[in-house]
Amino acid sequence: MWELANNSFDENGLPQRIQVPKTAELIAQQIRGQIVRGVLKPGDMLPPETVLGQRFDVSRPTLREAFRILENESLIVVRRGSRGGVQVVSPDVSVAARYFGLLLQIQNTTLSDLYEARMVLEPAAVRMLAARRTDDDIKALVEVIDELADRVDAGVESADLDTWSTTAFRFHDLILERAGNQTIGLLGRVLADVVATHMSRVVSRTTDTDEVATQFKKTIRAFRKLVTLVEAGDADGAEAHWRRHMTSVAKKMLWGRFATESVVDLFN
Repeated sequence: MWELANNSFDENGLPQRIQVPKTAELIAQQIRGQIVRGVLKPGDMLPPETVLGQRFDVSRPTLREAFRILENESLIVVRRGSRGGVQVVSPDVSVAARYFGLLLQIQNTTLSDLYEARMVLEPAAVRMLAARRTDDDIKALVEVIDELADRVDAGVESADLDTWSTTAFRFHDLILERAGNQTIGLLGRVLADVVATHMSRVVSRTTDTDEVATQFKKTIRAFRKLVTLVEAGDADGAEAHWRRHMTSVAKKMLWGRFATESVVDLFN
């Protein structure tokens, strides 16, 4: 359906046409608004289709089209059967991460491009963390370091190096999560799968296990120094230290063909 836009003209002075949203999109918008404002909470069941159909004065197919929109956004789950219905669910960040990862792959984004973004994001997050840190933040960071140190101290001979990588990355993830900025925390979670996958591949392709252990021990020392600076509230020192650490790590993570490898290569 098309309508003329009010007071809107193209470069030739002709009225522009705007597309009017479909009824199903308008219904989805109303229900979405109730979910994000907390009127509808995860676990709540929407009224039966007959009730909603009467409320919105629409047919069942139109209502179900609205449900499909919301289901694709991971805001509802449509359950079939005698005890079925439409249930509100909490949006899952993995959905955003999956789509964002696909966009990175489609645009042939390189790993070096991704790490460049991380080296802008993480030092800034470290600065905020140092300014806003709580005892709970410090405790959470130290627990991850201690877990990684225990794994490395146990030796590399029978170690699961993927677990080492996962634990190390959790420290990076915590920095973004605990910076006190929800947007930065969400960006970190969206990028987490891509970065973690790359870390795992680099470690798995390294044949010198002694060198792997040495690098992880250096990483642990860098982690502990960061916690000391953050705990002291030294925002300048913490940010500078983390930028140096990430620059050094990037050189090791992007060696050989990893320097030009694209994100899509990680998932093929």
